[in-house]
Amino acid sequence: APEVKKLQDLLLRMRYAPDGRPVVDGLRRVSRPSRRVYVGKAEVPRVRNGLGVAVISTSRGILSDRAAREAEVGGELLCEVW
Repeated sequence: APEVKKLQDLLLRMRYAPDGRPVVDGLRRVSRPSRRVYVGKAEVPRVRNGLGVAVISTSRGILSDRAAREAEVGGELLCEVW
């Protein structure tokens, strides 16, 4: 596996369906250095009606939207993957 040296890096491994199509259809970066987006515990979004995943930086670490809702925490909305 490749080594990630910087804390700012996000490593994604692509998965493919049996017919060769990528499983990940889209990725949208939400927070940027010029515009940080924060969500409260009641505002954690559902991506594509639960078929996608939002990645949130919380006080408990980097969590998926589902894990953040279960832990009842909000944080910085980093990206959405569907």
